[in-house]
Amino acid sequence: IRYLVFTGFAVLLIGPGRVRTVFRSARPLLQGGRGLLQLVEAAVFVLAFAYLPLADVHAIAAASPLIVVALSAPLLGERVAPAQWLAVAAGFSGVLLILRPGFQTVEWPLLLPVAGAFLWGYYQILVRQCAGFDSSETTLLWSALVGLVAVSSVAPLQWRTPDLMALALLVAIGLLGSAAHLALIKALAFAQAAAIQPFTYTLLLWVTILGYLVFGDLPDVWTVAGALVVLGSGLFSWHREWRAAQDGV
Repeated sequence: IRYLVFTGFAVLLIGPGRVRTVFRSARPLLQGGRGLLQLVEAAVFVLAFAYLPLADVHAIAAASPLIVVALSAPLLGERVAPAQWLAVAAGFSGVLLILRPGFQTVEWPLLLPVAGAFLWGYYQILVRQCAGFDSSETTLLWSALVGLVAVSSVAPLQWRTPDLMALALLVAIGLLGSAAHLALIKALAFAQAAAIQPFTYTLLLWVTILGYLVFGDLPDVWTVAGALVVLGSGLFSWHREWRAAQDGV
């Protein structure tokens, strides 16, 4: 249902008469692989939310901007200063602080947001690569259609008809996800992947507030401490990027 709404959103935004033209891609294999990666990444996070509190998942997933910074140099050719590499290492230490390997038994659900963070970081790299040869509309349409086709091939095997409330929530997920995905694609078309990553850290604020208001969940002290390390590392990386840009002006 999410991808059905996503596809309808993309078609209405583009215009039904332009779908065939916009669907043409200069790199269809890359667009298809990117669409499948997005589907896998979304599935990993949906599974993580089934086992872990909202804020805990995002505290670990907050490492994804640092993953983007680390991958933007070898895969996009973007400049990453030595201080930013140190920020990446510090951010990883924040994730370890949250997981606390060796001090507690790491349950397998904790590995889900770790995997999701890597997939989400790499996905943003692919979106940035696609921006070099396809329009934002083409990338959006491929995201919707690839996910719809892939999910529809297995959904009938697990289908359970939702009630009206569940259906309304699923449609809301589709609409919110579609709007957010369009915003991400547009942002990565206009700015370097590393430059927009600090905005991701606002997620920690939103999910902590919503997790408490909706589910009554609050992260423990270790999770908060680790999240602050990750947050500080990311903001330091952004500050270095901003200073470098200012010096180049």
